[in-house]
Amino acid sequence: MLFIVMLTGRCNLKCLYCGGTIEKSVMPHDVTYNPGDLFDFLNSFRNVSVAFYGGEPLLRDDLIREIMDSVRAKHFIIQTNGLLLNRLEKEYIRRFSTILVSVDGVREVTDYYRNGTYNATIESVRKISEFFDGELIARMTASQKTDIYRDVMHILKLDIFTHVHWQIDAVWSNQGVWRDFDGWMLDYSSGVSRLTDRFIYELKNGKVLRIVPFLGVLKAMLFESNSPPPCESGRESFAVTTDGRIVACPVVADLEWNWCGDIWNGISRKVEIIDPCPSCRYFRICGGRCLVSNREWFWGEKGFRDLCSLTAHLIESMKRVKKVALELHDQGMIDIRELYYPRFNNTTEIIP
Repeated sequence: MLFIVMLTGRCNLKCLYCGGTIEKSVMPHDVTYNPGDLFDFLNSFRNVSVAFYGGEPLLRDDLIREIMDSVRAKHFIIQTNGLLLNRLEKEYIRRFSTILVSVDGVREVTDYYRNGTYNATIESVRKISEFFDGELIARMTASQKTDIYRDVMHILKLDIFTHVHWQIDAVWSNQGVWRDFDGWMLDYSSGVSRLTDRFIYELKNGKVLRIVPFLGVLKAMLFESNSPPPCESGRESFAVTTDGRIVACPVVADLEWNWCGDIWNGISRKVEIIDPCPSCRYFRICGGRCLVSNREWFWGEKGFRDLCSLTAHLIESMKRVKKVALELHDQGMIDIRELYYPRFNNTTEIIP
């Protein structure tokens, strides 16, 4: 079981596609429950993983230490903008299984969306990469200025991140950010095709590019179906808000369908992916993509179908990789098990 613990609603940035600090009407800016109650709740589960989330969780580095010292977790994970990683001592950094850092690709794109933070973020990550042995994932937001091939390859070539993952900015942002989503989709699909070609080229040379959406889809094709949804929100992954509520997904803590209990009484219900996704031929791999996008069609039916088309293109692209990978495995050139990823729920949603 994965629990995403929201340590604060506050953020030290105000990114263009996000808005920064969470409204107090959604949840308090700081934890209002007794931390001991959280420890007791988390320790009641076997093989629990704990992910720190916000806002910016490192604004509460004191609470991070307290939780890591008090909870028997198999995995500790953090999603951060990376600017405050120096607040944690090496002994705590090393205890993370996965650190996800928000960076959107090349300097110009990252600085445009993320308040000019590219240099500071990369420098912060470079410092911890010198002693951190876990997964260090660049977590991109793909938006209007993103060239998915250029930006993913840029991050991989930095040689400081172990993986790169991205999510398409298709929930909150509107025409103020998106001026031509239809045109961008064509460029994005072309970029995914180019990345696929590059992935196959590197695979033939014995190298696996650690591109999370590619690997997550290949895992579903080669080993086991993705859960609906792949992030397991509402099934085996839940978030704890700053006031102690348990919700299926952390990004819509204010929506009632998302509420699943509290840390004092436990999980009272789970949340399932609903129609039309389960009837889709890609459902075994896509898993409905995202609990929020499945339930809340913020961009209407056209927007929902547009995202489905991008997911279908990704899956069809990975069918090409699967064919090559199986051939290479049979020839003894690669070990197919290298494509089994993720090995545990590290909060990467798989489907962008």
